[in-house]
Amino acid sequence: MNAPNAPNAATLPKNASIYVAGHRGMVGSAIVRRLQAEGYTRIIARTHAELDLIDQRAVGEFFRSEKIDAVFLAAAKVGGIHANNTYRADFIYENLMVECNVLHAAFRSGVKRLLFLGSSCIYPRNCPQPMREEYLLTGPLEPTNEPYAVAKIAGIKLCESYNRQHGTRYRSVMPTNLYGPGDNFDLENSHVLPAMLRKFHLAKLARQGDWEGIRRDEERFGPIPGDVRAALPGVRLWGTGAARREFLHVDDMAAACVFVMQLSDEQYAHACARAGASHLNVGCGRDHTIRELAEMIRAAVRFDGDVAWDSSRPGGMPRKLLDVSRLAGLGWRPQVDLADGIGRAYEWYRSRVAL
Repeated sequence: MNAPNAPNAATLPKNASIYVAGHRGMVGSAIVRRLQAEGYTRIIARTHAELDLIDQRAVGEFFRSEKIDAVFLAAAKVGGIHANNTYRADFIYENLMVECNVLHAAFRSGVKRLLFLGSSCIYPRNCPQPMREEYLLTGPLEPTNEPYAVAKIAGIKLCESYNRQHGTRYRSVMPTNLYGPGDNFDLENSHVLPAMLRKFHLAKLARQGDWEGIRRDEERFGPIPGDVRAALPGVRLWGTGAARREFLHVDDMAAACVFVMQLSDEQYAHACARAGASHLNVGCGRDHTIRELAEMIRAAVRFDGDVAWDSSRPGGMPRKLLDVSRLAGLGWRPQVDLADGIGRAYEWYRSRVAL
């Protein structure tokens, strides 16, 4: 018999037909790996070329033509501070269109079970720490990523509203900062951890005089911005390093997603009721300063050169730490230590340069 808080695989049967939207992305690919590891074989996936999720008609036709029992909505336009602040219209438009199209088409085709993935940036800029689910919509958002955050908040409210009006069983999880295999290392629009990892690696290559290695890296992961190139063989990082962030390995996130989808309706509803919200936070419950993160990445890369901080650049929200007590109360815990996870992410990154 299952323990009181253990997930019940019967709520997501092994023979279920499961559509993973965004299966080529970091989170989506990790969810596919996790589902396969747990014995799910009927996984449906479409590339962007095969199905543009911004195209409402195409999405509707896809759901009408496929027999889908459950959906993991991991498709999204994502990026770091620079990308969010620069491409504000793209971030709000594309994310709103994807979540609206997928949720509505899923509802119209009779899909009862769906998991929406949000982001911890939904919480107010000056939110009390750690951030509890009930703090949603209690204050102004961080200006640099407000359009993206508004789109993700809309996704939560879409799930909540469809459940209330139509009796669907759509669920939402809010992950903290994620990293790991499949991450984006483009220095113009990546998140802080992969961007730092690549900067340290490039600086290490420059100190070694390995300009061919730098050329191959640029060919694989995209242009090296002028400010990054100018800092070589040193590293220049944004902000003061005082901001605090929490980081979760993407394999842990995938495990949490499957865990939440396997919860009974009563378990999920009870946890949300305790949270005073319709979503659940997913994280490790521990944060680090960006300076501490830089030192962990320096150690993983084995870089012994100079590091400078550019305080004229934005550092984002002062702190983002999730309260994960509701999910922990259901029995879920992350398994990947941050230092070990960074080492694994670095090895994955290096392996891709060598391809």
